[in-house]
Amino acid sequence: MKKRRFPSLTVQILIGLVVGIFLGWLSPSWGVASKPMADIFLRMIKMIIAPLIFSTLVVGIAGAGDSKKVGRIGLKAMIYFTLATSIALLIGLFTVNFFEPGESISAAAAVSQQTGALAQTKQSGKDFIVHIFPTSVVDSMARGDILQLVIFSIFFGLALAAIGEKGKALVGVLTCVAETMFKFTDFVMRFAPLGVFAAIAATVGAQGLGVLRGYASLIVCFYGALVFFIFVVLFAVCAIIRVPFFKLFKAIREPFTIAFTTASSEAALPKALEQMERFGCPRDIVGFVLPTGYSFNLDGATLYLAMASIFIAQVYDVPLDTQTQVVMMLTLMLTSKGVAGVPRASLVVLAGTVATFNLPMEGVALLLGVDQILDMGRTATNVTGNCVACAVVARWEGVLDEEKMMSFEKAIPAATE
Repeated sequence: MKKRRFPSLTVQILIGLVVGIFLGWLSPSWGVASKPMADIFLRMIKMIIAPLIFSTLVVGIAGAGDSKKVGRIGLKAMIYFTLATSIALLIGLFTVNFFEPGESISAAAAVSQQTGALAQTKQSGKDFIVHIFPTSVVDSMARGDILQLVIFSIFFGLALAAIGEKGKALVGVLTCVAETMFKFTDFVMRFAPLGVFAAIAATVGAQGLGVLRGYASLIVCFYGALVFFIFVVLFAVCAIIRVPFFKLFKAIREPFTIAFTTASSEAALPKALEQMERFGCPRDIVGFVLPTGYSFNLDGATLYLAMASIFIAQVYDVPLDTQTQVVMMLTLMLTSKGVAGVPRASLVVLAGTVATFNLPMEGVALLLGVDQILDMGRTATNVTGNCVACAVVARWEGVLDEEKMMSFEKAIPAATE
């Protein structure tokens, strides 16, 4: 007897999206009435944020103590990761502010006014700096203050790394907590089709079909930004380190395709490791930079998070000044570390950021409907960025094999037989 195979989660989410649109269009009152289901799903997302970010950030920082063993390689990799993700954030921020894809969606006025009032509450620079240091991490977790949680996690991780062998047991426990939260996230995401259905039905029921125009604008802007990052920024990086970009891109076309079609960085990792070593990067550098980059060099994900957070603010007509946007970007840089292995990880990070900056959580549910389309592009960009990072560090160390790199194209047919 064959087991009945259910559609994948992606297909279920798309079905929920379509059915929700039709319900909101054909019966606006029923669409609006379904909103509590979306609220429940969003509350489930919220309860994941604090333990997930704390455990992954602490484990990532405490584990970074291993980078001392590889000396210069670890330091150079981290410097490049920081520069690359900063550029990705700036590109995302510029794109979403210049093209304003969220302006084509008119959100509920009551929500806009309420949230706008919250967002316009300003603190002085001194008050803000004082505020981000928590008096109680439990209170920070309860209130969902992600900045305070990040500060506590950084100090906790550094202290844990400093005590060396004595801290390994706790690192193991927190690693187990992180893995548990990954699975917890997977459980919660099984309710995503219902959450998407209810969110889009309520939105279309209240605002009409015109609300959907913003989806197309966001997708076009996002993929345009990714193309710019890959073929302008990464091309320039390769030119600076004297690596032929298109030869490198041809070398990684298989892991790039795997990442794009599966929306999974992990699925592309084995092939990426193999190809970058064949391209001329030493095994020790490839073995360190690629896995580390999966936590610290998420170029596509950080670009997406920058755009998505400002997109939600635009949808709900929440004004964000330059200072607030800069702080938001710094928050995203920190909170996006270490969660690359979580399904829909960007959704969890985005939810935490949205809550911290008083933006409506409903905007996160709206984005979930097209998240798979966006996830394919950001995952492929993550893989590409990390492969370029391998070449950067290898060149910086002076160990990039020129002969292998220049003859790589000739070696491809033999490898694929």
